[in-house]
This record gives sequence, structure tokens and C-alpha cells, in this order.
Amino acid sequence: MMTICENNVSKIEVICQEFNNDKRELINVLHKAQTTFGYLPEEVQVIVAGNLNTSLAHVYGVVSFYSFFTMVPKGKHPINICTGTACYVRGAEKVLDEFKEKLNIKVGETTKDDMFSLSNLRCVGACGLAPVVLVGEKVYGRVTLDGVQEILNEYIL
Repeated sequence: MMTICENNVSKIEVICQEFNNDKRELINVLHKAQTTFGYLPEEVQVIVAGNLNTSLAHVYGVVSFYSFFTMVPKGKHPINICTGTACYVRGAEKVLDEFKEKLNIKVGETTKDDMFSLSNLRCVGACGLAPVVLVGEKVYGRVTLDGVQEILNEYIL
């Protein structure tokens, strides 16, 4: 459980103020808060709800509905494998299995050293590059089983 210090409360309040504390800007506020903190624990959601004058249930509903948002910390290098139709047909499931084996984690988990977390997405809009892997915001296209280790090597010191 994340404990919000006064400095972090101020950061959340500033983010809300950037969007005029307008509850119609909830998704934008949550996006910026997640970029700042890496995830959206309940404590962050409570502060956002208060500042935007909306219910915690509404904030939680948005956070839990959109797969982009997460309530658990991600690794330093979040890995997302596209499993949309084009990527799936071109072997995304095998690429995903290779990442699971190499990292020794399941989808939704983070490595013990907090370096990598693993997720899958439905479509990243780069079907011509299938199968596609994102590490953070970096896109890797036409990923092969051998390419999995090559990708990981870029992030291992």
C-alpha cells in the first residue's frame, strides 16, 4: 500500500489544477497522475476524486475499466505484447510465452528486481509490424522468439 506524503498530495493537486479541477478531464488527470507515480493506488484515486468533486466509485470505475490504467506498480521497463488479431496470427502468443519464460513471471506480474512487468494489449495500431512488442513507449516490430532475448538485453545492465 502506497502512503502518500504531503509532497505527493501537492503533486496530485497540481495535476488536478492543470485541468481546472474539471471532472470531465478525469481521464487526462488520471493519465498524468499515472505518468507521475507509475500507477494509481487507492490513495491517489481518493485525492483525485476529492479535487475533481466526484465520487471515488466513479474514479475507480474509470481506472478499472480502461486497460491502460493500473492499480499495481509496474516494473521500470513495462513490456506489453500486442495480442490483437494481426499480431496473434503472426505468433504473438509464442512471443508472450517466451517473455514469460525468460522473465519467470506471468502476465500482470513484475520481476522480483522491479525491472520488468509483463502485460498484453489488444491492438497498438501497428498491424503491419506484427507481432509488436512495446517496452515503455519504444515499439519493436516483427519480433521473433530469438528477438525476445535481444530486446531484454537492451535493458539489462
